[in-house]
Amino acid sequence: MTRSAAFNVLFLCTGNSARSILAESILAKDGAGRFRAFSAGSRPKGEVNPMALSVLEELGYPMEQARSKDWTEFATAGAPMMDFVFTVCDSAAAEACPVWPGQPMTAHWGIEDPASVTGTEMWKRAAFTQAFRYMKNRISVFTALPIASLERSRLTAKIREIGQLEGATLRRSDVA
Repeated sequence: MTRSAAFNVLFLCTGNSARSILAESILAKDGAGRFRAFSAGSRPKGEVNPMALSVLEELGYPMEQARSKDWTEFATAGAPMMDFVFTVCDSAAAEACPVWPGQPMTAHWGIEDPASVTGTEMWKRAAFTQAFRYMKNRISVFTALPIASLERSRLTAKIREIGQLEGATLRRSDVA
């Protein structure tokens, strides 16, 4: 995959209020210059989870661009052409996605939904912090890949392996 401009990466979740927002913010900061990060949902909630924003702020990650939006926004004429599309929740991975212009590489990077945790604020914050850590791990491995020098099939295998890192909700044996 040869290219001089930044790679466009779209993170998909059902509600686009927590995991995909965390991933977008992490890649926006950690991949600055090499990657442009976006997020969307199949059934967006219309607002970003306040705990996601709180954790991002606490850890020094950007949240100014965070907004819950529909994934069709990125499947229309004039939308940025995606190089990579990652689903970060099992529900979105099971849905029929729009056809993405340019045939981006895809992988499932599912982690547990921190927004589904009930209990005290401490438990909720711990769930969001853990989701952040799992996503940051995946993104760190992804941004370290020699994307420009890997052939498409090898790169596809690598990005799919990333989805099996600690915290994965679906293992290869679950989808085989």
